[in-house]
Amino acid sequence: MNVTATPAPKSAIKLEIELPPERLNRAVDDAVRRLSRRTKVPGFRPGKAPRAVLERTLGPGAILDEAVEHLVQDAYRAALIEKEILPIANADVDVVQAEEGKPVIFTATVPVRPEVQLGDYRNFNFRPEIETIDDARVDKVVEELRDQNGTLAPVEDRGARNGDYAVIAFEGTRDGNPFEGGRSERMPLILGEERLIPGFEGHLEGLRVGESTEFDITFPDDYAEESLRGQPVHFRAEIKELREKVLPDADDAFAQSMGDFADMAEMRAEIRPRLERNALDRARHQFADKIIDYAVANATIELPDVLIDQEVEVLHDELRSSLASQGISQEAYLKVLEKSEADLHADLRPRADERVRTLLVLSKIAEAEGIAVPDEDVEAEVARGRERYAGDRKLLAYFDSERGRNFIRSTLRRTQVVERLVDDWLAAHPEHAPLPHVESGPTSAAESAAVAAGAIEAEAELAEAAESPEPSQSSHAGDADATPPVTEPTATGSAG
Repeated sequence: MNVTATPAPKSAIKLEIELPPERLNRAVDDAVRRLSRRTKVPGFRPGKAPRAVLERTLGPGAILDEAVEHLVQDAYRAALIEKEILPIANADVDVVQAEEGKPVIFTATVPVRPEVQLGDYRNFNFRPEIETIDDARVDKVVEELRDQNGTLAPVEDRGARNGDYAVIAFEGTRDGNPFEGGRSERMPLILGEERLIPGFEGHLEGLRVGESTEFDITFPDDYAEESLRGQPVHFRAEIKELREKVLPDADDAFAQSMGDFADMAEMRAEIRPRLERNALDRARHQFADKIIDYAVANATIELPDVLIDQEVEVLHDELRSSLASQGISQEAYLKVLEKSEADLHADLRPRADERVRTLLVLSKIAEAEGIAVPDEDVEAEVARGRERYAGDRKLLAYFDSERGRNFIRSTLRRTQVVERLVDDWLAAHPEHAPLPHVESGPTSAAESAAVAAGAIEAEAELAEAAESPEPSQSSHAGDADATPPVTEPTATGSAG
């Protein structure tokens, strides 16, 4: 067997493989035996029908096609081992020549783990930006607390105005006829939030409970229901209920109701340091994000489509999970957006590309910085995950698996990369205010592993692809602990 390997676009290797004619002869003999055993031919016992009889039963090209398929698969596996290639997905195979008496020639384009060429990731010219916490910022928190603790009181001495909580009844007609979705007996809404058609709520201002009004309005051109876009309609609306939010006074009694505070001054004194700690936390996160963006922008990496496709599925699964938690079906979601699943995947693709690049670049930086995660750190994270998800058998099994531990290790490793870059910059700039580590950070790896073990296991596969060892250890991105299977080629040519 003669094998040549050359680089191909999008992180792939093109194998050109040539087999001598006698390999095809043996493959044909093997194909005859296989097909004879599993084909019922009148007058012959299983395994005894000769080639000519089989071809009359199965068709003239059936035996050669069977022989070429098995020969190509066997040769492809052998070529991967010979060239020490680690495929991350099925190869694209094109059979160039497959005629008896001639050499078999085929090509296989094999997607492989991308090579990441790091650029600069340390000499950036930006700095952490820390929000200033002043009295106005504290005032805003006090107002938010008052709003959260407000009560709704009936409005009896005035008409409706923006900010009121109303329950309305309405009925709409188009050309004098009711239309679907144009009627409700009790519709709750907060006036001024424009939950209904733009301009609708303005007609309710000034109405008291029990009063009604009639008006004409035109649906917007981009309205979700196509049949109503740009259409003029007539509505009759009535205020059924009207309430307003009454906020507690910002006094000492309110402060005392919010916790162990003697007065408002003491509560404000407690709020300010909390805001300052949160500001430092946000500054560290935002600074870390900018460092990551800087490193990714300066790196050179050519991504294979298969990794982006996998991450699109990850994002899609995340969306499904999010919608399900809100009681929304994917079908309803796509209908509102007026998009197909293919449209959704196209929308998700740029984000998927960005996430894959970030994952691979951070893994490469970890390698360059010599960052390794000790086993005890992984076990500690596993213990935290087992405690948090004690009732989930599937997750507990995932945490105990080598694959789950590999995912946690790679997640911790990437986190340590970012923390080191931030800490190194702070050490080189002692004049800058300290940015302490976030206390909740260590649990993130277990949480990420839990997600990976659930609806989006492709995330774990991608992470392990980024961290995977040399080809001698594994040939599948998601099973670093398994005996290396060989990815099957996907033929695009014919045996003729």
